[in-house]
Amino acid sequence: MKKSSSIVFIGAGRMASAIAGGLVKNGISAETLKAFDVSAQSAKLFQAATGVQVHTDSPDKILAKADIVIIAVKPQQIADALQGKSSLLKDKLIISIAAGVKIATLKSITGGSRIVRVMPNTPALIGQGISAYSTAEKVSAQDICETERILGSVGSFCCVNESLMDAVTGLSGSGPAYVFDFIQSLADGGVHAGLPRDIALKLAAQTVAGAARMVLETGTHPAVLRDQVTSPGGTTIRGLAVLEENSFRGAVAKAVTAAAARSAELGMKNQEK
Repeated sequence: MKKSSSIVFIGAGRMASAIAGGLVKNGISAETLKAFDVSAQSAKLFQAATGVQVHTDSPDKILAKADIVIIAVKPQQIADALQGKSSLLKDKLIISIAAGVKIATLKSITGGSRIVRVMPNTPALIGQGISAYSTAEKVSAQDICETERILGSVGSFCCVNESLMDAVTGLSGSGPAYVFDFIQSLADGGVHAGLPRDIALKLAAQTVAGAARMVLETGTHPAVLRDQVTSPGGTTIRGLAVLEENSFRGAVAKAVTAAAARSAELGMKNQEK
């Protein structure tokens, strides 16, 4: 991304703050970033966290000078937030992190054609996110490069067909909540077995973090890594048998597909509006 590119955030919530903060940490001058939010409290928190100037009266002036616009408002607020702004938006690179809002809807609202739809997740708040993105037909190679550098400031990324965005939402968008629940369950088991709560939680969280890094860094299939931990007649196979009896993997898979189905429902509602 060219350092001279001017980026404007429409919405100054936690995810916008994470992205802006990531850009600043990666050497982008806070002076090239601007944000708008109707909430004075959100504006105050955003500016304190990132050093980026936030406007609360009107975004028109900063939109006029923007090269890239990041839409970071709630899906149900997007139409109102961008009403009457098409003349200011139509020639910009528009990156939307508004969940469930399709590219076709974004085109209709903004009047633009250079649109990227993104599904980030909450670990972006600590620079460990994974974002999936889809692009409109007229997004250029340079636009994609700029998008990936922005997303790379808060973690990793991948490109998917827009038809897969609901599945992404069900897996990585909602996935941190499943993992947090799993960590709590591991810790609860540790407490039940006699560990102090603080130690059990630390052991559980680091176990999940370390196991995830093994999958990512070794490229080994999770089933192979699982078998490397599992000795015949040992402790791990006893625990795995209990998980199997309670349909652990099936329940997790069903959670992902249920969340994906709900994402599709919400997307249809946004499209209808």
